[in-house]
Amino acid sequence: MEKDSQEQLVSHLVELRDRLLRGILAVLVIAVILLPFSNDLYHFLAEPLLRHLPESSTMIATEVASPFLTPFKLTLSTAIMLAVPVLLFQLWGFVAPGLYDNERKIVFPLLFASTALFFLGIVFAYYVVFPLVFGFLTQAAPEGVAVMTDISSYLDFVLKLFFAFGFAFEVPIATLLLIWSGVSTVESLGEKRPYIIVGAFVIGMLLTPPDIISQTLLALPVWLLFELGLVCSRWLPKKTQHDKDEEKA
Repeated sequence: MEKDSQEQLVSHLVELRDRLLRGILAVLVIAVILLPFSNDLYHFLAEPLLRHLPESSTMIATEVASPFLTPFKLTLSTAIMLAVPVLLFQLWGFVAPGLYDNERKIVFPLLFASTALFFLGIVFAYYVVFPLVFGFLTQAAPEGVAVMTDISSYLDFVLKLFFAFGFAFEVPIATLLLIWSGVSTVESLGEKRPYIIVGAFVIGMLLTPPDIISQTLLALPVWLLFELGLVCSRWLPKKTQHDKDEEKA
């Protein structure tokens, strides 16, 4: 019996290793494909800032290796983001056999929806937030100060905002999971709405740069997406008695 359990554990570890290697391989393949276009990717990323820079200002590289390392870092980050569907598919393939039928029905759609919402958050940040934030920041420079942004600092700033908005757009998924798992209810979360709105602005303050525009543009979607999660939770499949008995078994 003990030998069988050890063999089962080893087989799970081997499968986990294989799936991790497939995920890493997917990231590397995408990175190699994107590498020749790394400078074009960076120019596309910097476009919202370049559009608002004064005519006499440019972006600069303050470190010797920055002109090479910064586009390379962007390419690798882009490859990881584009490989997310593959990574999630590998994760699903690993955990799905251990899930109950009712859990499979809810987890797979949530994985798909969470990926779509994460990318939607990135798109929202690039096309809505960046033009407003960079327009404000470049105009706020004191007289006599030339706005010349370092390319490495800009990339770190942008990636931070991308991940902040990407994870913030996961609020409906978190809301649905809380309700489906029985941790909370629609009515209970609805009663906590004022606290959640305040929490959204606190999250905006912590995850975004110290300007009111980006903080508000993060807090408002978090609140609206929370409301969307409450609405969608009314269509969640209810756990039947058979499902509850299956989980206890």
